[in-house]
Amino acid sequence: MNRTTAKHLIERYFRQLTEGCGNGNCKNQLCASCRDFQPLDKNSAAVRALELCKVKAKLCEPHAHGTESDPQPADLTKEDFSDIHYLTENTVFIILSICEEEGDYSALIRVIGRVFSNAGALIKSFRTDEPNAAEALPRDGDQQESDQTGASFSSADACEVTVDIDSVRRVYDRLQTNEQAESTLVNALLYLTPNVELDLEYLDAYETNPDYLNIFVILMENSNLHSPEYLDLALPQLCKAMSKLPVCALARLSKLWSKYDLPYVRRMMETFQQLITYTVVSQEYNAENLVNDDETVVAACKCLKVVFYASLVGGNVDVEHNEDDDGGEFDSDELSLHELLGEERLYKKGPQVDPLEMELGVRPIDSRKPLIPFEDFVNESLNDVVEMDKDFSFFKVDAETKFSFQTCPFVLNVFTKNQGLYYDNRIRMYSERRLTALYSMVQGQEPNPYLKLKVRRDHIIDDALVRLEMISTENPSDLKKQLFVEFEGEQGVDEGGVSKEFFQLVLEEIFNPDIGMFTHDDDTKVFWFNSSSLENEAQYTLVGIVLGLAIYNNCILDVHFPMVVYRKLMGKTGTYLDLSDSHPVLYQSLRELLDYGGNVQEDMALTFQISHTDLFGSPVLYDLKEEGDHIPVSKDNRHEFVQLYADYILNKSVETQFRAFKKGFLMVTSESPMKYLFRPEEVELLICGSRKLDFQALEKTTDYDGGYSKDSRVIKDFWETIHSFEEEQKKMFLQFTTGTHRAPVGGLGKLKMIIAKNGSDTDRLPTSHTCFNALLLPEYSSKEKLRERLLKAITYAKGFGML
Repeated sequence: MNRTTAKHLIERYFRQLTEGCGNGNCKNQLCASCRDFQPLDKNSAAVRALELCKVKAKLCEPHAHGTESDPQPADLTKEDFSDIHYLTENTVFIILSICEEEGDYSALIRVIGRVFSNAGALIKSFRTDEPNAAEALPRDGDQQESDQTGASFSSADACEVTVDIDSVRRVYDRLQTNEQAESTLVNALLYLTPNVELDLEYLDAYETNPDYLNIFVILMENSNLHSPEYLDLALPQLCKAMSKLPVCALARLSKLWSKYDLPYVRRMMETFQQLITYTVVSQEYNAENLVNDDETVVAACKCLKVVFYASLVGGNVDVEHNEDDDGGEFDSDELSLHELLGEERLYKKGPQVDPLEMELGVRPIDSRKPLIPFEDFVNESLNDVVEMDKDFSFFKVDAETKFSFQTCPFVLNVFTKNQGLYYDNRIRMYSERRLTALYSMVQGQEPNPYLKLKVRRDHIIDDALVRLEMISTENPSDLKKQLFVEFEGEQGVDEGGVSKEFFQLVLEEIFNPDIGMFTHDDDTKVFWFNSSSLENEAQYTLVGIVLGLAIYNNCILDVHFPMVVYRKLMGKTGTYLDLSDSHPVLYQSLRELLDYGGNVQEDMALTFQISHTDLFGSPVLYDLKEEGDHIPVSKDNRHEFVQLYADYILNKSVETQFRAFKKGFLMVTSESPMKYLFRPEEVELLICGSRKLDFQALEKTTDYDGGYSKDSRVIKDFWETIHSFEEEQKKMFLQFTTGTHRAPVGGLGKLKMIIAKNGSDTDRLPTSHTCFNALLLPEYSSKEKLRERLLKAITYAKGFGML
């Protein structure tokens, strides 16, 4: 407990010992309101308060005096305002009417301040069983319009929260036109939130009274929370208090917000985002002062998570259609060397799961279309200051004592998360290297710290398949070592560039239509598993291993799979909606069937038997249901037909091939946090890189060596030449320089290319070191010569050591 928290708690015990809770029937013998309590002087009460704080003794809730005899709103007079200990819409509007008549709002200010600064009073306010204000007071035209557009909630459809949301919104609308009332709300929040935080953290207030959640429901309806008056102190304290709610309470809050209209959900998201951004840009962070230690940013991220899941739950979700988890077959009951060496915390088995995700029963991958786009939850200001090496250690080792932003991956962009994945992969590589050295010492063998592949260029698939199949069978953990590739008969040390070329050649061979492992759609330019392929499962396992190794070794691959492949790798099965990018023609036909307004059975004459062509072009019949050829498709069963058709095309027909493919992928990635951190769209970026090529960004981040600078004549000629290239020529240049024609995660600005001087004017071609993204460029005498030499180099370059 920090000093400020302890101070607030001791003060509350002191007030309880000296003033009591106000309940004449109080049974707490540590409260001055109890009949058996022995009065204490102030010095004795202070000492006793300190003792009670140490043992976390019982604290009474402030009692709303005489709630049963509170005056009815219709009978209120200004003299009665001191007896109001909770609010209803009627009460507020009548007080406002009286104050407006007299031109004096001091009475309203006192009531608002008293109720909004007291947790017990706020819990009792704006209950769903109170009469509607419309019955007591007339409203102006603006207010009537607000009633029609606002969301309506009953206690049943509001996740059993007993707050009249519409009533609260109408009250805020009226109060926010009064500057004095707005100032009072700020001050009341400053007084209320430390006490609420104490109640939740030390007194289990929510477990005792679930209506405690009403406080946050009411406070978050204030549409001015993002204004400067709140940003400095009040909103940070509210976030800290909200972050102390137990997971079950946060889940209730998330479900409630998921039922709100989109503008209300977006306003809350923007409120927390604004607090994060405001705090980050107002502070200076470094290795000693990490943003992870900023309580305001951490609390705001935790609150933003509630809105994030509300956006998921309130959108289009599919919690069904899940693939069986194939990761279990790689587990072992025996103690691993990691565990024997005390590294089990770093190498936890099984995927990491967010507690709020478990409570709600919905995952980001279940979301087809959230209320708010995923991109809107990313905070770029925060991404700029997160130290991912430190954050990674908190995520993997110190999760119980330190906050990691990887527990809120929705707020991080793909590049930042990829840094965390890079650290995880590298540490695992170094660990495997240490274990290999240990094995070698014990067994007296030559250490083999790397995953070495020696392949022939003209037999690359056979060589890679035999070697990887042998490794995956005898010692799958070797796949977690750093990859080193050697082409037989070619000189070169693999510092990354040879691996890139290996991946490229393997993929060119595997996706060759003549082999028949995959089919290619000429319109969408994507590949799909050939259900009639004659290749064995080992070939598909190899493709999965290659994809896993590419992520593990931070290589970009030129693969063209539809998004459903990545969704299936992340644990979902394909559905009708996934056909839109994998089989667009079929998707359009099925959509027309679903939308057809005529007589489906007579006009279309379809049955639950479908046909497709095999590898040799021969028709193959398949019954979607038993005796499907005798079951006509009608208006009543067409949805079932579409679901079964999609399930067959995306799942059942390629089950053998995809299971082998996924098995290979999991051999490399089963222990990775990738599934927890990334969505399917982001996994595609990890594997394939970005298709957007921003050469202006590349120019800004390029470094120069050997005598060149950005102001050198040759460098200016070079960039003018590059910018004048057509799109295909730019891709060829990237392939020549970096080993791939795709941009890395984060775009070309993250590439860090180097251009080095390679002698004076000459007829030699430019050369490159793809391992280091380095271009060796002679100082050509003219721009025309530079363009001619460069185009020849990038057009005919293939193979290691080409000069």
